[in-house]
Amino acid sequence: MFAGKTEELLRRVRRAVIAGRRVEVFTHELDTRGKGRIASHAGLDFPSRAVASASAIARETDAEVDLVAIDEAHFFGTELVPVAEELARRGIVVVIAGLDVTFAGQPFEPLPSLMAVAESVDKLTAICTVCGADAVFHQRVGGAVAGDTDLVAEHVGGSEKYQARCRRHFAPTD
Repeated sequence: MFAGKTEELLRRVRRAVIAGRRVEVFTHELDTRGKGRIASHAGLDFPSRAVASASAIARETDAEVDLVAIDEAHFFGTELVPVAEELARRGIVVVIAGLDVTFAGQPFEPLPSLMAVAESVDKLTAICTVCGADAVFHQRVGGAVAGDTDLVAEHVGGSEKYQARCRRHFAPTD
């Protein structure tokens, strides 16, 4: 979190639009913050469709689209991997943003699997809120319950629920 993943996805979407490419943007319906738009913490946004599953992305992608952008990929689970591969086989450029590590510090599927089959991967880092070092972890704060790992809308959030942390200052929760 806070590494600029959505901002980078939006940069790539805007470049594709400027180039005259047909673009479709999806996010998971668990993320209700945007109301028809994906938005970065920096305030950039773009129209998107919220869907409940990865299979909905495959069903709702227009045959004439050139680029599909998927934000909050971690909410789609491993079902997203074959969908992304199918879209890519159809000649569609697929740009995906999401968390690759849970707040417990464990690999967060489907990102590790998606990275394994991707042509290229850019791993962005945040800035540790404790010391300012590069941060690849996000610490749950503000009333987090240990062991509460279900993917539910209550866990979607920003700085009110999570802080970026480097390895030294990250304290995983069980």
